[in-house]
Amino acid sequence: MDVKTTTGKSSNQRLLEKREQSEAVNAATLKKRHDRGALHARERILALLDPDSFIELDRYAVHHCEHFGLQDKKVLGDGVVTGQGKLDGRTVYIFAHDATFLGGALGEVFARKVCKVMDLAIQAGCPVIGLNESGGARIQEGVASLAGYADIFYRNVNSSGVIPQISVIYGPCAGGAVYSPAVTDFTIMVANSSYMFITGPEIVRTVTGEEVTFDELGGAQVHNEKSGVAQLLADDEEDSFWMVRKLLSYLPLNNLEAPPYVEPGPDAEPEDAAKLDSLVPVDSFKPYDMHEVITRIFDRGDFFEIAPLYATNLITGFARLKGETVGIVANQPKSLAGTLDINASVKGAR
Repeated sequence: MDVKTTTGKSSNQRLLEKREQSEAVNAATLKKRHDRGALHARERILALLDPDSFIELDRYAVHHCEHFGLQDKKVLGDGVVTGQGKLDGRTVYIFAHDATFLGGALGEVFARKVCKVMDLAIQAGCPVIGLNESGGARIQEGVASLAGYADIFYRNVNSSGVIPQISVIYGPCAGGAVYSPAVTDFTIMVANSSYMFITGPEIVRTVTGEEVTFDELGGAQVHNEKSGVAQLLADDEEDSFWMVRKLLSYLPLNNLEAPPYVEPGPDAEPEDAAKLDSLVPVDSFKPYDMHEVITRIFDRGDFFEIAPLYATNLITGFARLKGETVGIVANQPKSLAGTLDINASVKGAR
């Protein structure tokens, strides 16, 4: 485009205006979110990724539905921000639900955008990260929305074991918006603000007559402690970003690459390794804390526990040994004598 010509300037100006329009968020809505500690979808992506590395895709896409009043409700991007960027210098693909438009509900175009990013991720051999805040399918688009979820699930399965898939849950998520995160490799939830359930408390009350709260039905604590659907519990959104970065620092980009090597520093030597001789008691009926054993074998400060609140009789996580990533599965004598029950077996296998 020749911006020196009148036509060029006009076209360039229109493009800039359209770009600004795609990033516009109602100020009052944004303030309400910030007041409760919640960022906008695009803000989350920019906070997570390396500075100036995000390249957005399909930012001008809009839905095609002309029924049930949706013809008058269109925003550029259609309620999801997608693209690629760098995280600690490594390429990742990412999508983030925009709950300020139709509650982040998924429609046909929305699903196509997510599927495109997932396809690009597996073609490039790079991790895909989903930042989820959605009420599920966009009911106005009917079967097209449900088909969109089927396309996403298909890609979840095909990507499993090939590239890392990480999901972070923000706010209430229901229906299809939680099926996909549940089958990804790792799910992170934020304390006191994120929820995962197939259907909400109101429908449970209507159908079964049972009174149940959001937290009891699908709160972050429930899924980290009881169901095991989530593996990590973040204190707030900033903490969730740290967890994603930390987790990916142990993982390869894909199944054909080695995990990142981290040069051990002078402080990497295990803490008081000589104490290993006395940590395991002679009396086999006396419990001890396996965490103390782990910290005295692997590089200091480099143990990242996965699912620490679920099935506590088994410890799982990542650590480094002389700078190389290793996975850890260890019985925990302090909990149920370290015996394997169903939950611990599922945790270890996963």
